[in-house]
Amino acid sequence: MPDTYLHASAFLASIDEDWARHIAAIGPCLHQPKPARDPWEALVRAITYQQLHARAGDAILGRLLALFPQQDFPSAEQLLATEFDVLRACGFSASKIATIQGVAQAALNDVVPDYPSALQMDDEALIERLTSLRGVGRWTVEMLLIYSLERSDILPADDFGVRDGYRRLKGLEQQPTRKQMIDLGQPWSPYRTVAAWYLWRVPSR
Repeated sequence: MPDTYLHASAFLASIDEDWARHIAAIGPCLHQPKPARDPWEALVRAITYQQLHARAGDAILGRLLALFPQQDFPSAEQLLATEFDVLRACGFSASKIATIQGVAQAALNDVVPDYPSALQMDDEALIERLTSLRGVGRWTVEMLLIYSLERSDILPADDFGVRDGYRRLKGLEQQPTRKQMIDLGQPWSPYRTVAAWYLWRVPSR
């Protein structure tokens, strides 16, 4: 377990009793980034899961990967060459097909940077660049930052699980808005990624 996670957990537990109690119950942060994934692949994976439960996203992604059994993930060229009806049969909506094939084309055009280039880019610069693509919102790029680029201070304030986790952590009637979530998360810096990981794990009461 990286020392950073230990420091982050201790830092967050010192915020107040609610955080301390929750972190003690959950235990050490076991966040598992996937730094081997190229940014375009990470975007396609995140788009697959947009507005879906994890199980449904897993099933769609599994059917896509089954089309290319000799490799871990299709290339951008292969994804572009895959017919619409084949992708629909995997479970993708027409809108998501247009988005993931648009991302594949953007990768070939170097609009989506390769992994070394993305590592050198500022968070907000990368968000601005990639959200110019059809169907790619801030949340999608934040998942790329968290899981592929291993950024430690990302709080996806639009994320339902983050906002509802905070609501439950604090016993609130309503979820905070995106703006409220951003403001609430400021004191959690520079460990907002770990804070999000813990908020995703606040149990239902």
